[in-house]
Amino acid sequence: MNTVLWIFQALASVTFMYSGVNKSIFSIRRLVYEKGQTGVENLSLPFVRFIGISEILGAIGLIFPWWLNTSPVLTPVSAFLFAFIMIPAAIIHYQRKEPKNILTNVILFCICIFIGYGRIFL
Repeated sequence: MNTVLWIFQALASVTFMYSGVNKSIFSIRRLVYEKGQTGVENLSLPFVRFIGISEILGAIGLIFPWWLNTSPVLTPVSAFLFAFIMIPAAIIHYQRKEPKNILTNVILFCICIFIGYGRIFL
């Protein structure tokens, strides 16, 4: 089970790191039209940057605390917080009629819940 959790942690971490780096360096126009991150279209640039930096820190939190055994509780906390933000993300994509993005949010939600639960109880 530990191996499965590590695989999901790596997958989620890479996904959120990619998203966070994009939100931290690209314009909203580029994010929406070239990168397909349509959920940020009506947000201010400083808020998008904040989200990006938060995703980068959360992606680090999915891996390093557990791996280094320094405050390992931060790994399930990061996972549960990512799961939490997938809810409004899915709502935004639902309002925009983007079923593919909703499915991505649901899958990421499930992966993050699994990581959080697995790192606490398994």
